[in-house]
Amino acid sequence: MKLQLEHLRGEVDNLQKKYGSFNHNAIYGAGCIKNPKILFLFMNPTARNYSAISSWKGIRAPWIGTKNIWKMFHALGLLKESTFNKIQEGGKDIWSEQFAGNLYSELSKKSLYITNLAKCTQVDSRALKNDVFRSYLQNTLEEIYLVNPTNIISFGNQVSSILLNKNIKVSEYEGRGAEVLNIRDKKFNVYPVFYPVGQGMRNIKKAIDRIKVIVNYTKKKKRI
Repeated sequence: MKLQLEHLRGEVDNLQKKYGSFNHNAIYGAGCIKNPKILFLFMNPTARNYSAISSWKGIRAPWIGTKNIWKMFHALGLLKESTFNKIQEGGKDIWSEQFAGNLYSELSKKSLYITNLAKCTQVDSRALKNDVFRSYLQNTLEEIYLVNPTNIISFGNQVSSILLNKNIKVSEYEGRGAEVLNIRDKKFNVYPVFYPVGQGMRNIKKAIDRIKVIVNYTKKKKRI
C-alpha cells in the first residue's frame, strides 16, 4: 500500500538543510494519498519523532514515537483500541519500523492523511517563524492538491493563518465553522481547530469536541 507522495520529497529534503536540525531528517506527510475524507495539518516535527533519525529505514511520518496526539485520534474513533493501547503502554521498543508502517496503513484505511505545514525536524519544540512556514507553503499546497482531501483540519492560529493567507483565530470557530481554500481548479473545506498537543494539551478536549462535530457533519455533506 502506497502511503506517501515520493516526488515531493526533494524540495522538502533541501529545506531541511536550510531550516532543520543537521542531525535529523525531514518528515513527510503520510496516510491515504488518494481522496481521503480528512487531511490533518499540523505545524512541524521535532526530534522526538523516532523516524527522523538517520538510521531509520521505515516510513518517515508525523508523530512516530510520541503518545499524546494518538489520544486525540483514539477519542475520535479513528484508531483501533489495540493500536492505541500498544502506543500508550509500550515504550521505545513498540515503535519498530514495522509498527509505524502498520499504524499508517491503518490510518489510510480510515481515509485519513496526516502532514505538517513545515516538514523540517527541529531539535526541540520552540516556535518557528512565519517565514519558515511560508517557505513550505507551495509544497504543502501541491501536496493538498494531489492528495485531494474532502476536508482539511488545520491546527492552531499560525498554521491556519498561513494556509489561508488571512488572520485566523481558532477560538472564533465553533461547530461547523469553516473556510474555503482555493488551489487552482479545486476548492477545499478548511476547519481551523485548537492545537491539541504540547502547550496546546490544555485545549485537546476543545479540539476533540469540534472535530467530532466536523466528522459527523461531513459524513452527510458532499465535497464543495
